[in-house]
Amino acid sequence: MRDTVFALATAPGRAAVAVVRLSGPGAKGALERLSGEAPAPRVVSLRTLKAEGETLDQALVLWFPGPASFTGEDVAELHLHGGPAVIERVLAELAAIGLRPAEPGEFTRRAFEAGRLELSQAEAIADLVDAETEAQRRQALDQMGGALARRHEAWRDALIEALAFLEAQIDFPDEEVPPEVAQAARAPLERLEAEIAAALADPRGERVREGYRVALVGAPNAGKSSLLNALLERDAAIVTETAGTTRDVIEAPLVIEGYRVLLADMAGVRIATNPIEAEGVRRARAWAEGAALRLWVVDRGAGEGGWAEAERLVRAGDMLILSKADRPLGADEPEARRRAARDGLVVVEASATEIGGLEALRGRLATTVTEALRGSEFPAVTRIRHRSALNEALDHLRRGLSELGGEAERAAEDVRLAARALERISGRIDAEAILDRVFASFCIGK
Repeated sequence: MRDTVFALATAPGRAAVAVVRLSGPGAKGALERLSGEAPAPRVVSLRTLKAEGETLDQALVLWFPGPASFTGEDVAELHLHGGPAVIERVLAELAAIGLRPAEPGEFTRRAFEAGRLELSQAEAIADLVDAETEAQRRQALDQMGGALARRHEAWRDALIEALAFLEAQIDFPDEEVPPEVAQAARAPLERLEAEIAAALADPRGERVREGYRVALVGAPNAGKSSLLNALLERDAAIVTETAGTTRDVIEAPLVIEGYRVLLADMAGVRIATNPIEAEGVRRARAWAEGAALRLWVVDRGAGEGGWAEAERLVRAGDMLILSKADRPLGADEPEARRRAARDGLVVVEASATEIGGLEALRGRLATTVTEALRGSEFPAVTRIRHRSALNEALDHLRRGLSELGGEAERAAEDVRLAARALERISGRIDAEAILDRVFASFCIGK
């Protein structure tokens, strides 16, 4: 018999109400020991909690008999007054009864093992708890509702259907099975290959969950740190007239149109001889390369051509930000505009000191982020784990397609392995290491 676990399901510390959750075969016994007879299922009841005749608290209690509960087991909840002393005493009594404190994510893991959730839905619960923006909340709720599972399941079903053609050729070699039966699998497999490849090229899910990364790149003293502070409306970076003040990458979150954006200021990009500055420039280049968007900041009043090194980092779709728009025009602005036109960059004038000097930049950022992250179809990837499994499925799928003209057995095995890779996303394959890694990121009480 499984042991019974308990945990504080609300945040630790002082609060109006604290919820303690119990799950397992001993949940009802523990509830009755503290509060008397268990209430009717799924009915809130006010009870006095006692231990050895001493009153612990007056609490609301609930009783959820399995399997009609979140975990599929017997579950009880104690809604206590949220003082630390009350919480600690009740938790101590539960331990004294013989219940075990739950591990991180153990309630959700039990729900998964009971078949109440598939693995991507379980991950969505953790994402919902961690959601900081409206977009993260919507994505986590849709995934918890099965949007991601349905998309992967449709691909798995298509693989199984194609596999049936191959198996017919393999299992009945002496029957009158037309030789072109195995080739009938080609069209659905090619269609599936294109769909999975397109899904892997779509970064929306990961960027909504982790944040849309925006890098401020430019020469030293171009005005990057001032723009960062102005966009954040706080002093996150030190601003001085001394070139090269910023040596490391300074990351700061920002919410734009309900999406989490990770904005980064960094060392000015130039050929550096000082080893400390050279390391800062290396980190700046690395961060900018992995960003979704680069804001190439050029001081419109400068005339030294210092923008050239940073320009090597930008690509089509990025922005040229002509900073210090309140200053007189210098020689760098016309040349930077010509490069921007050549490279397909959006040009925005901005000032961190003038009132309204950032409105055009804020508007352009909002448009760019929204267009990049919204979409009518739910993304197929929201975590690195999903991307890894889909890449593996795509590799097997392509290998199977290449083998269709030869031995049907080899093609069938690759199609079967592609289906198994998709099953790992849903958790159909019981890989203990995968489950441990997924649920280790959960908070205790979930």
